[in-house]
Amino acid sequence: MKLTDKQLENFRESGFVMIPNVFSREEVALMQGELPRLFAENRAENYREKQSREVRSAFALHLRSDIYRRLVKHPRLIGPALQLSNEEIYIMQTKVNVKAAFSGEVWQWHQDFSTHKEEDGVPRPDALNIHVFIDEVNEFNGPLTFIPGSHRRGPLNSALDTETTSYPLWTLDQDTITKLIADGGIVSAKGPPGSLLIFGDTLVHGSSINMSPWRRTIFSLITNPISNAQTTNKRPEWIHHQDTSPITCLDDNCLIDPSNDEGPSHTIETDSIQSVETAGNSP
Repeated sequence: MKLTDKQLENFRESGFVMIPNVFSREEVALMQGELPRLFAENRAENYREKQSREVRSAFALHLRSDIYRRLVKHPRLIGPALQLSNEEIYIMQTKVNVKAAFSGEVWQWHQDFSTHKEEDGVPRPDALNIHVFIDEVNEFNGPLTFIPGSHRRGPLNSALDTETTSYPLWTLDQDTITKLIADGGIVSAKGPPGSLLIFGDTLVHGSSINMSPWRRTIFSLITNPISNAQTTNKRPEWIHHQDTSPITCLDDNCLIDPSNDEGPSHTIETDSIQSVETAGNSP
């Protein structure tokens, strides 16, 4: 799969591209079916809300699940990523972000590159965040909100927020956000399950709390050019993967029919399992 010229132009101008119904109902059902088992695991890779203790982010899914191991090599994800990066890329991070019904907490306004630079020593803002909607995302259940065109400002000054939510994050101040919105406006990314969303490392984004009775679950694959790999290892390997082997695609039908799958390359050992109370790091 490749992006059209119009989609490429939207990405350059707005900083993101949204494509509905890229994955079928059957494929999304396979992704959904893995989550109860993964969320039930008592391990540091499952990061939980401060108040409700619901899973907020579940990391390293491609090392914990055959379905997600195949998904991160899916041509409908990797084709556009290679097209936008124009060089070999590696798996920088995988996770599922969840906003539980009625209790999903806020994500403050931020640029992903702030974390990648400050925590991982990534030199350039060239990583891509590739999302697949596992649930419907609507205006009520905490959709991602973007400031279109904010990526063209480049990296902005940010500060580490360790107090506002359960998730320490390098965030932007309110004056900066007010000025950016005055210039670019604000939009939300909504769509049915199976939709694809791609945005760059300096696009300013966040999301509000989920006040609805509907869970909002989104799979995230972050790819990064091999030439732009991290230079420090402050965070655990399951948050920023240190294997910079280039991603190779599987067949387009790999989720439904894994017969041509080459098998798992490696898995997280059981000694990485620990209490979520001692995770100690955040993305």
